Amino acid sequence: MSFLSPWLLALAGAAAVPLLLHLMRRRIGARLDFPAVRYLRRAEREHSRELKLRNLLLMLLRVAIVLLLALAAARPLGPGLGPGHPPTAWAIVLDNSMSTSAISEGRPVLDRLREVARRAAGEASSGDRLWLVTADARVTTGSVSQVTAAIGRAEPLAGAGDPRAALDRALALVRSSGLDARHVAVVTDGQATAWTGATDAGHVAVSVFAAEGPPPRNRAVTHAVASPAYWTPRGRVEAQLRSTDSVTWRVVLGDRTVARGTSAAGEEVGVSTVPLGRGWLAGRVEIDPDELRGDDVRWFAAWVGDAPRLRVEREAGPFADGAVEALVQGRRAERGDGIAVTPADLAGARPALVLAPRDPVRLGAANRALERAGIPWRLGEVRREGARARGLAGAGARLDGARVARRYQLVPVSGAGATDTLATVSGEAWVVAGDGYVLVGSALDTADTDLPVGAAFAPWVAAVITERLAGNTGLVLALAPGAPLAHAAGITGLERADGSVLPLVAGTTPRAPAMAGVYLLRRGAARAGAVVVNPEPGESDLTRLGTDALAARVASTAVATTSERAFRAASWAGGTRRPLMASLLLLVVLALAAEALVARRGIGTGAA
Repeated sequence: MSFLSPWLLALAGAAAVPLLLHLMRRRIGARLDFPAVRYLRRAEREHSRELKLRNLLLMLLRVAIVLLLALAAARPLGPGLGPGHPPTAWAIVLDNSMSTSAISEGRPVLDRLREVARRAAGEASSGDRLWLVTADARVTTGSVSQVTAAIGRAEPLAGAGDPRAALDRALALVRSSGLDARHVAVVTDGQATAWTGATDAGHVAVSVFAAEGPPPRNRAVTHAVASPAYWTPRGRVEAQLRSTDSVTWRVVLGDRTVARGTSAAGEEVGVSTVPLGRGWLAGRVEIDPDELRGDDVRWFAAWVGDAPRLRVEREAGPFADGAVEALVQGRRAERGDGIAVTPADLAGARPALVLAPRDPVRLGAANRALERAGIPWRLGEVRREGARARGLAGAGARLDGARVARRYQLVPVSGAGATDTLATVSGEAWVVAGDGYVLVGSALDTADTDLPVGAAFAPWVAAVITERLAGNTGLVLALAPGAPLAHAAGITGLERADGSVLPLVAGTTPRAPAMAGVYLLRRGAARAGAVVVNPEPGESDLTRLGTDALAARVASTAVATTSERAFRAASWAGGTRRPLMASLLLLVVLALAAEALVARRGIGTGAA
């Protein structure tokens, strides 16, 4: 047994008062014998045994009353006794991911989850510590009224969030509480894609309430992308729809619908178009609204510009010329003076795609030409190896896995300024890019690398020309709502559709906005790319787990149910030690009643 207020046990010292009064009772005054008193003395002797027992019982009852009051004031906790629950560290995880906004039986699933969560939290007492953790790992703590109010304000997210991270956060909070009784309650729609592996909850009890019944049918746009991301000016929109029957769709560029149609279940959508405007363009593929509105629209972004004019030096080799010819045939580029595709020893004005020379004898001439062109890199020692390239951001990702047999070490010049490494080999830069140039540390020859004969070669040439050399438009990043914003070096803000700018706080990890849409990256006043925010495709799959499977995927100690009554009982059943104050006060009342009864009987006997 333990006590929440052990210092109040000092009140038990007052139990000595009834004992002292009992011991100090003495007959007072002179003793006189009268003839008539002899009958009273005989009656007293006949009842003295009964009187002594009654007085002893009164003393014990009065001492017990004082002791019980002192124990009750100290707020003891004992094993398995008493009503209510012990002071508990109690956290509730509310799944407010996008799937909970689906309409079921005429109202959103989240409405039902909020009701269950509020009523469960309402059973807390003043000695409990409460937390609310939502699927985006946001935490609210405070009194019962504060937590229940926060539950009522919870809104569905625009994406999946991370219920698993929310559960881990809740477990960490209750473990750090310092209380013996700890419990985490999870309220969820039981979506299978949200719960994929169990968490080790240790000694923390976990109860789960799952929405009952089958999920609503759902149609969704699970994929939409501009292909390529940089249109010159013709481009194509590709989309994938999720449906069990035919579905009507629309493709919208800006405010103009450019295509519409009906597709069978599982059929891909492809639309070619030439936009009227130039620059960054936000588009979307949408279907008619259904029970889950969040995935009926999917966004994409494209940069629209005129076809770049390309000039290929003969010494760049047949593979480079063939890639450019493919772009010309696809009407994505034109021949002419503009962007040069050239070996380093012939490099002139920028913009240019610069390749290492095939002949090492030309190394000196190449470095002098790079210096004249203002390209802040030099070609160093020859590296002969059979390593694989590691592609990085943007166009560099297409280089991932290319085999490199020979390359030149790329050495930056002091004060090179802002440069990006697009690909590395053995941890060293192999392809770099900067203001108006892309430099490759190998010649486009099969003796140096197998890149020219790979399927990714022509798309890579197209990507570096449109992304890096035709105006340096920037990157297109596809992210889920609230996801970390990678490759944000130098980015100062995100431009919304209405032209307002959401500033990024320096020194913090930037994250994608919480709402779906297209946001333009800003470096000061300049636009440096686009962020396309869409919900995760898996969030459109509303398949639910049964209670047994859900419990197994939530936590090692979890118990899942679709009954609110069972969930609430399990949520507050944690802990073997319970408060004994109510039981002790009941004993005090019973002792007082017994004391009054014994005292009344003594008065009646004395009167007789």
